[in-house]
Amino acid sequence: MKKRILAIVAALFGILAATAQIKKEKSGYLFTYFTGNSVEEESIHFAVSPDGFHYYALNENKPVLDSKKISSTGGVRDPHILQGEDGNSFYMVVTDMTSHLGWDSNRGMVLLKSNDLVNWRSSVVNIQKRFNGHEDLKRVWAPQTIYDKKEGKYMVYFSMKHGTGPDIIYYAYTNDDFTDLICEPKQLFFPKNGKSCIDGDIIEKDGVYHLFYKTEGHGNGIKHATTQDLTSGDWLEEDDYKQQTSELVEGSSIFKLNNSDTYILLYDMYTKGSYQFTSSTDLKTFEIIDDQISMDFHPRHGTVLPITKSELELLFDKWGKPMSYQN
Repeated sequence: MKKRILAIVAALFGILAATAQIKKEKSGYLFTYFTGNSVEEESIHFAVSPDGFHYYALNENKPVLDSKKISSTGGVRDPHILQGEDGNSFYMVVTDMTSHLGWDSNRGMVLLKSNDLVNWRSSVVNIQKRFNGHEDLKRVWAPQTIYDKKEGKYMVYFSMKHGTGPDIIYYAYTNDDFTDLICEPKQLFFPKNGKSCIDGDIIEKDGVYHLFYKTEGHGNGIKHATTQDLTSGDWLEEDDYKQQTSELVEGSSIFKLNNSDTYILLYDMYTKGSYQFTSSTDLKTFEIIDDQISMDFHPRHGTVLPITKSELELLFDKWGKPMSYQN
C-alpha cells in the first residue's frame, strides 16, 4: 500500500512538473505597435498570435496604456518589448513624441517595466535635460532594449539627430529599476558612408549580434550589419537592402519562431498603410511570406515577442480573448 501511495504521489508530482514546464515554454507571440500619426493613434496597442503568422488585436485594438499619463508629449510611438533575463520581467521602451508637433520636436523616450505584461511602471527620460551638451538635439527616435551580457546590464539604443548632422544610433545603460539612463549616450553604430540611420533592431544568433536598420534620406531601406561585441564599434556592413518591396519602409523588427530555426523580419510599409513579412534561416537572405500572414488590425512600427501560455492567459484575463483567436 505504501509503495502504491508513493507511486501515485510521484505520478502527481510528475504531472505537475510537466504542466509547469508546458506553461514555461514559448507557445505564442505578443505584437506591440501604434496605429497612426494622430494623437489618438500614437499609443501602445497589443495583439497576440498563436503561431507568428496570424495576429489578433487585444482590447478591440484600443490602447492598453494611456499615452497622456506615461509621456511628456501626450503621445508615444515605436514600442519595443523585451523579456528580462530572469524570465519574469518585461521591458518596454517607446518614443515620447506626437507627430503633429513636428518630426524634430521630441527629446526623449519612455521606459516601462512590468512583471505581468498588464501592469506597467513608467518613467520619462528627456536626453536634453538629463545630460549636458545636447542643446542642439533635434530628435530622439525608436528606442529599443537589449541585455548586454558582457556588461551584465540592460542597454537602450536609439537614434539621435543634433543640429544639421545625421541621425546616429546611440546607446546608454539603465539602472536596475529601469527608470533612468545611468551614463551619457555613446555612439553604437554609424554607417561608414557617414549618412543617417534610424530604427535599429538587434538580435543575437550564435554569438553574433545582427543589427537591422533603416537608411534615412538616402535610399530609405533596411540594411544589415553584424558584430561580436556590441560596444566595440567594429561592425561588418552588408551592401544590399533586406526589404523585398519597392515601397518605402521603416521600423523593421526581427524575431525567431518558437521551436524553429526560422526568423521573421517584418517592416512597416508606411506610405502604403500595410506591413510586409519575410522569413530567413541565415539572417542574410529573405523571402516574402505575406500570403501566410493575417492581421485584424493595421499596425505601425512595432515589435513581436515570443511568450508562454501562462503569459497569454494573463493578457486574456485583462483584455479578453479575441473571438476569432484559434490555438
